[in-house]
Amino acid sequence: MKIAIYAFDGATMFHLSTPQLVFDEVRRQGVADWTCTLFSDRAGSIRTAEGYTVEGVQGLAAMDEADMVVLPSWERRGKEVSPELRRSLQDAHQRGVFIAGLCLGAIVVADAGILAGRTAVTHWQAADELAARHPDITVDASALYVDLGDVLTSAGTASGLDACLHIVRTRLGADTANHVARSLVVAPHRDGGQAQYIERPVAPNVGGHPVADSLEWALTHLAMEIDVEQLASRAHMSRRSYVRAFRAATGTTPAAWVRSRRLDETRRLLETTDLSIDQIADASGFGSPVTLRQNFLAAFGCTPSSYRRRFDARALTSRST
Repeated sequence: MKIAIYAFDGATMFHLSTPQLVFDEVRRQGVADWTCTLFSDRAGSIRTAEGYTVEGVQGLAAMDEADMVVLPSWERRGKEVSPELRRSLQDAHQRGVFIAGLCLGAIVVADAGILAGRTAVTHWQAADELAARHPDITVDASALYVDLGDVLTSAGTASGLDACLHIVRTRLGADTANHVARSLVVAPHRDGGQAQYIERPVAPNVGGHPVADSLEWALTHLAMEIDVEQLASRAHMSRRSYVRAFRAATGTTPAAWVRSRRLDETRRLLETTDLSIDQIADASGFGSPVTLRQNFLAAFGCTPSSYRRRFDARALTSRST
């Protein structure tokens, strides 16, 4: 896969290096032939925010052969997206190229009109600016990233790592993503705008928070029916107070969080076991294979069976040995 990463004068080394660090690691591990190319509005060189000169930057034509285009950041000081860059992004998107706007790069994607009528996220300090600039976009300021299938946007700074690992996970499976994360010594998962694969669902880092015990309990009882009243009781709180405290701690609702954890467990079981879909539906708490398929398809755009064929961690391991 050919990945074109946009570079510009004033870009930080961190933002430029994040997608290269993650995607190049895929190639270094010999899992897939992913190559990264830096490009800008004009071929030549760019000067980073730290004062370094980066040579060998290609022009906009680099997008013509790309399978993915990454906008790793942008400037907030009134910098406008050039008509040429906007047009090139639109053309690439229409050809089916996956577009990722990391951090303030989401502004570039929005200015290109690719996010009109859809949901996006950006650095929290620019969330209001993005919403005002594009009132037709729903800005989810609580998400780490939002993956729409053809377009992805992420929150600021380190969230770009989460988003890039998510891209690896959705294309090459959780086993590869976890290997990449371990090699880079970063966490293999953090919740984004949708449910993610994790080795075993873990509670958010809310140590000492009144809802922490209820989350730990829920994760070990996913096969059971879990409702808000049960969780509130575990936290020794009223239902109303619990829902409010839960959203403050996790950024979502108890029902949505439990559903995401069940989807996490479903993917783990699909990737690492021979359990049937019926057995997985019971183990993950969905109850019936129909309910499981409906939720899985809505979250990931594919059926559990097709996901297993693509991301069976055991098969991936055997192919790599």
